[in-house]
Amino acid sequence: MNINAYLNFDGQCEEAFNFYAKTLGGKISYISPYEGTPMADHVPAEWRMKIMHATLDLPGDQVLMGADSMHGRHKTAQGFSVTINLSDIAEAERIFKAFAEKGTVQMKLEKTFWAVGFGMLTDRFGVPWMINCT
Repeated sequence: MNINAYLNFDGQCEEAFNFYAKTLGGKISYISPYEGTPMADHVPAEWRMKIMHATLDLPGDQVLMGADSMHGRHKTAQGFSVTINLSDIAEAERIFKAFAEKGTVQMKLEKTFWAVGFGMLTDRFGVPWMINCT
């Protein structure tokens, strides 16, 4: 069994996935706009080049998926965080710094009783993250 996060965006899915691919060392294996699909007729013309579905393959056989919410139906993410677990503190610091740029830090990356580094933030795209380095 695999459990994957599916992130919803308000028109920035492609930008977010390019950022995540660069920052996390992944590769976008699939990206499709609404245009050219049966869903195109269900969104306004100006929304048709927004992303209906994207898949980002990450190291360690991990997958992150997402899309731009249907036009006008986006809701801010709440009640969860996407967690990245690492074993290299320098890598944890690099990722945290990149995600924090233009984002909001709830807890800076710091030593805790369970980790050499743990921090929480919401990135510039509105996605809540926890970075954990054991």
